[in-house]
Amino acid sequence: MRVLKLSAHGLPQSWITLEDAVLHYAADDVRWTMGSSVAVFHGGHNAATGQQSCIEVHSIIGTRGVPRVNPHGMKPGLTNTKLFARDCNVCAYCGKTLAVEHLTREHILPICQQGQNTWMNLVTACKGCNHRKGPRTPEQARMPLLYAPYVPSIWEDFILRNRRILADQMEFLRMHVPKTSRQAQSKDHALEFENCSDA
Repeated sequence: MRVLKLSAHGLPQSWITLEDAVLHYAADDVRWTMGSSVAVFHGGHNAATGQQSCIEVHSIIGTRGVPRVNPHGMKPGLTNTKLFARDCNVCAYCGKTLAVEHLTREHILPICQQGQNTWMNLVTACKGCNHRKGPRTPEQARMPLLYAPYVPSIWEDFILRNRRILADQMEFLRMHVPKTSRQAQSKDHALEFENCSDA
């Protein structure tokens, strides 16, 4: 389980462990919290009062100080895991939803035709369709794309980075995702993303 760490102004910074979140609480760096309580940590007893220290960790925390990460200056890194998650494991040519081991990174404009490894030139494809398309463009292969590629926003990138997102974290992130994003188009996306990631 990961805690969503935000700046004091609500901009995403990172996914952190429960232990890292406790350190922020203990250092009095947590300015505000959102979401549900996900863990309670008990410490030692006060020698004078006998009271035991207790830290309750929430799923979303806003931290003090100057943000280390400016999300507006970030470009989402590209990995097969995030590409498949962006496309929710759906082949761009046949439309089948498949397990990760049956999917490939498919270059719309092939590398042999100067195609690049960029979000806008990549889609998810099953191995069969990728093989059938070969070193051709969709037009040359007469295999039209069923959906268009796009560059994920920083908010969507935070969704794509984490396989186990709690419902309240997903709701918070989805409020900021552009309406054109696939992550914003499903009301049951938290469940779909979990299924899609575990396939």
